[in-house]
Amino acid sequence: MPKTASGASLPDSLRFAFGTLTALPVTVTRWDRDAARGGMLCAPLAGLAVGAGAALAGVVLLAMGSGALLAAVATAAVPAALTRGLHLDGLADTADGLGSGKPAEDALRIMKQSDIGPFGVITLVFVLLAQVAALAQAYEVSWGRGVLAAVVAAVAARLALTLAARTGVPAARPGGLGAAVAGTVPVWGALAVAVAVTGAAAGAGALVGTYDIVRAATAVVLSALAADLLLRHCTRRFGGVTGDVFGALAETAATVALVVLSLG
Repeated sequence: MPKTASGASLPDSLRFAFGTLTALPVTVTRWDRDAARGGMLCAPLAGLAVGAGAALAGVVLLAMGSGALLAAVATAAVPAALTRGLHLDGLADTADGLGSGKPAEDALRIMKQSDIGPFGVITLVFVLLAQVAALAQAYEVSWGRGVLAAVVAAVAARLALTLAARTGVPAARPGGLGAAVAGTVPVWGALAVAVAVTGAAAGAGALVGTYDIVRAATAVVLSALAADLLLRHCTRRFGGVTGDVFGALAETAATVALVVLSLG
């Protein structure tokens, strides 16, 4: 059986990635540090599947005669559905924790509560509006630009998780997905995945247009930088990462990538 760099088999790593980062019916067969390492290295592949589904929804609606706005709404809805809204929920919880201004222990307690506070609601509204607006702008240019935006954004969102799981980034608390994957990915492995994703995005951009090569690569780089800034802030505020923080990083990266891909 082929192995990933983590020591876990490739199928186990893929099951971990798809089983924890999507709502697809995949059974996680191993739940240990090796499987978590392999799963986070494979996270962009889970994003590729989510992005393909999102793009398909938008293209089908366009083919049926819908406008760019409706196609954009459907494209933004599919990733939410394929993650059961966990990343959006993590974004809202993280916004509430950061917005509370309270010490780390109190902020983490706020983030674990089931309700969503005003900071979370406001953040969700503006992030979803930005995603839909950016997708609509991309679809208005061409269906190819819309597909590129949907796929690259979904992959960039999961790349942010690979980078956030690198060694040196601690978990804020002992339980949950954040603790399971925090610090599992070697820095060199995270950087290698980032380079591969950037190159693949540039290649996908070449299928749409010459300028889209640069646009797609830039979207990946800027989304990773934005997510890393948020990661550093959360690490300072909370003492590490949590599952909610991972969700916030994914949504932040996706939104930045969509905005970049909609410009020009």
